[in-house]
Amino acid sequence: MSKILFVMTGADHWTLADGTKHPTGFWAEEAVTPYAAFKAAGHEITVATPGGVVPTVDRGSLAPEFNGGQEGADQVAAALAAVDEIKNPISLEDVRLDDYDAVFYPGGHGPMEDLSADAASGRLLIDALDSGRPLAVVCHGSAALLAAVKEDGTNAFAGRKVSPFTDAEEIQAGLADRAKWLLESRLAEAGVTIDAGEPWAPHVVVDGNLITGQNPSSSAALATEVLKKLA
Repeated sequence: MSKILFVMTGADHWTLADGTKHPTGFWAEEAVTPYAAFKAAGHEITVATPGGVVPTVDRGSLAPEFNGGQEGADQVAAALAAVDEIKNPISLEDVRLDDYDAVFYPGGHGPMEDLSADAASGRLLIDALDSGRPLAVVCHGSAALLAAVKEDGTNAFAGRKVSPFTDAEEIQAGLADRAKWLLESRLAEAGVTIDAGEPWAPHVVVDGNLITGQNPSSSAALATEVLKKLA
């Protein structure tokens, strides 16, 4: 059995360019799909958030149109309700990397608000990358990589291949023209090598111990790659 740390957003909104607070949080599928895969494999999971706040689910991620219909939406909602670890997170600032065998960042727009500039998360990401442990990030969770800045001012993920939620997907989702910045573009500016697939299609990139998934539909394949590394 391995111990896997889920680092989740503590934000319940995403501040847009005009100051509007767009309600958000974490995306349900990106948490519950890997959670189910990891638990089925017998692994232990701990959730950490900034300040230890209970993470907020993006209500949109529970809508039928994003879950293949009402039945799928009901299944995701039920699965999420059964995840006790999300209800009892620890403080990200208190995390000791040595206590865990792998680290995973789900997405949702929440990480754009807090994890993109969270110093504790940035240090954890740098240490996890250097440790060789499986480090998995899906969708907007890649915003957290922006905070992984080394002492010399460079990003720890510069030159690494990453598959983030793309600018094309943000445009199609309808919020790109209202955003302060776009994830794919900002990561590229930080020196990260972008490996993008088709919008909304599953796309996972493995670069050493770093595993990234582009969008919600990449969650299952990403979990599979993590399990391969833990085997």
